[in-house]
Amino acid sequence: MKNVLICIILFTISASACSKNDDSPIETDISIPSANADVTNVSVTGEENNYTFSVEIKSPDLGCNQYADWWEIVSEDGTLLYRRILGHSHVNEQPFIRSGGPVNIAKDKIVYIRAHMNNQGYGNVVFKGSVSVGFSQETLETTFASELETTAPLPNGCAF
Repeated sequence: MKNVLICIILFTISASACSKNDDSPIETDISIPSANADVTNVSVTGEENNYTFSVEIKSPDLGCNQYADWWEIVSEDGTLLYRRILGHSHVNEQPFIRSGGPVNIAKDKIVYIRAHMNNQGYGNVVFKGSVSVGFSQETLETTFASELETTAPLPNGCAF
């Protein structure tokens, strides 16, 4: 009986310590992985109008049914400037880096670099900037220039 009473007291203390008397939300440290392909880093080499972009992507690849199938460079007005097709999934390589070019842009042209999932569409974690100033992570609406999803070049399959 004594052990039961101690357990009840400990439970009551624990429960009251976890509850809040105000109506503010309880904060947690649980993070939910993104269901999209997100750009996590960008580096650029080369000369003006002839750049090579190396783009790091984190994506929840599961195989050909769900994988990052391209990354692209888009102008601020939504024009596709370059697309790097990814021919296979990267299940065991996360995040991964793939390079592409030549990219024909001026050093001060502001662009977005974003990634695409074959079954989810565009991710909203992108990089924005220019070669001359650099690139930084930003959030972009996934519907921005969404018509580019059907613009060539497009993937023609998934190897694995």
